[in-house]
Amino acid sequence: MTLSDYDYDLPEDLIAQHPVAERDGSRLMVLDPENRGIRHALFRDLPDFLQPGDCLVINETRVFPARLKGYRPGSGGAVEFLLLRREGEVWEALVRPGRRLRVGAEVAFPEEDLTAVVEAVCESGRRLLRFRGSASVEEVLERRGRIPLPPYIRREDLPEDRERYQAVYARTSGAVAAPTAGLHFTPELLNRVRAVGVEIAPVLLHVGPGTFKPVLEEARHEMDAEFFNVGADAADRVNRCRQRGGRVVAVGTTSVRALESAAVQDGDGWALRPRSGWTRLFIYPPYSFRLADVLITNFHLPRSTLLMLVSAFAGRPFVLEAYREAVRQDYRFYSYGDAMLVFQKLS
Repeated sequence: MTLSDYDYDLPEDLIAQHPVAERDGSRLMVLDPENRGIRHALFRDLPDFLQPGDCLVINETRVFPARLKGYRPGSGGAVEFLLLRREGEVWEALVRPGRRLRVGAEVAFPEEDLTAVVEAVCESGRRLLRFRGSASVEEVLERRGRIPLPPYIRREDLPEDRERYQAVYARTSGAVAAPTAGLHFTPELLNRVRAVGVEIAPVLLHVGPGTFKPVLEEARHEMDAEFFNVGADAADRVNRCRQRGGRVVAVGTTSVRALESAAVQDGDGWALRPRSGWTRLFIYPPYSFRLADVLITNFHLPRSTLLMLVSAFAGRPFVLEAYREAVRQDYRFYSYGDAMLVFQKLS
């Protein structure tokens, strides 16, 4: 299998640049790999496809306004940071332009008592930054930071993106990209899901910039490390679901990766255990999923790890057939686009 096996043709005008007016008004393509069936619905119809006893697994990560623009003292040259994560007093960041920003270089922020000093340059080109001044980084980000929209959204972020580029259940700040399958839910829709008799289990996986990293050679591709956490309550809910014969419905590829990273052998089957840490799990065909039975996901970039995961879940030929159908039917693609409800291929 080669990378070209994960290519498809996409007209540029199908790449969603803005969210739909109502979150649950997105379209929903329903895939049944066993019967090669494709149905068309709206996302607000989701409860019609769920059953009492199912468990919906959601990712509660929250995107923080990680883009911060500053200036070099003296030259006045503009520098933009994409802050990725904090470890102690040091932040890891992507920098643009970064070629001249060497160890010891300083960047100041207008009207803020805050200066960033480059402490190290990583092999990847990322910088380690130490901030000094009376203002905290978190406060400055809330005031001046910008939401890091994906590169295929070819516009500047707008004030409404702070709310719409988040799931309504996003709780824990730490992601630099949204787990976009969750963007379609509303509080009312979640209540309707519960009314069907479906439990909701929150997990956490902070999405990093590696989600947009192209795969150059699948056999050697290494995922960026991303922090995840599965709590005891979520593990109990998922395990009870499996014991009663319900289906585990994962909202997004990030929820799948959190589940699979915390799965343990339990007799002849698998169970979910409370666990937190860093995962580099790369899922591509062939792969035997341990816990997820149903997947809710958006449409993904060609040659991406996300498309490979969906292909492992439902079978590559059928997934690409569905993508071609989505293009014919003018579905909206990528982060602000439409969604798929995918039942797992069992054979």
